[in-house]
Amino acid sequence: MWWRLKHSEFEKQKGEANRLAMKQIVDSRKVPGTLAYLEGEPVGWCSVAPRESFPRLERSRTLKRIDDQPVWSVVCFFIARPYRRPGVSVKLLQAAIHYVAAQGGNIVEGYPVEPKNGQTPGAFAWTGLASAFRKAGFREVHRPSPTRPIFRYLITSQDAP
Repeated sequence: MWWRLKHSEFEKQKGEANRLAMKQIVDSRKVPGTLAYLEGEPVGWCSVAPRESFPRLERSRTLKRIDDQPVWSVVCFFIARPYRRPGVSVKLLQAAIHYVAAQGGNIVEGYPVEPKNGQTPGAFAWTGLASAFRKAGFREVHRPSPTRPIFRYLITSQDAP
C-alpha cells in the first residue's frame, strides 16, 4: 500500500488498516499483482498496475515520468526468505509481463535498486534488483540516481497469452 497512498494516509493506517485496504482491492476483483507458488504454496508477490494506480510514484521527483507513454509499473516485491535466491523475482516479472500484455498494455516499467557493492539486504530490495529485471528482459532506459535505474520492457506479440 506504500505506493498506493499519500505518505500521511499510509502512516495513518499503518499495519492492520493497510492490510485491510489491500484486501479491499483484492475483494473488488482488481488484480494488484502476480503471485508465485511452489508446490501449491505462495512464495512471492509482485505489485503491478498502471502507473496512475500509484500516487506516490506519480509524485516522486527521483522516479518521475520519463515521457508521456502509458506504462504499467512494477513497484514492489515480497519473496519469502527461503526462496529469495533461486530466481523467483524473475519469474514474477515474467508473469507481470504476460498479465500486462493480456490487459492490452504495451510497456512495463520497474524501479529496482542497483547496489554499489553488489549486495543489498532483503529489507532494501523490496522494489527489486536491477539484475533480476535484466534477466527478465527489461532494459535500462534512464538513471535518475546512481543506485536507482528505471527499466522498461516493451511488450511484443510474443508476450501475449
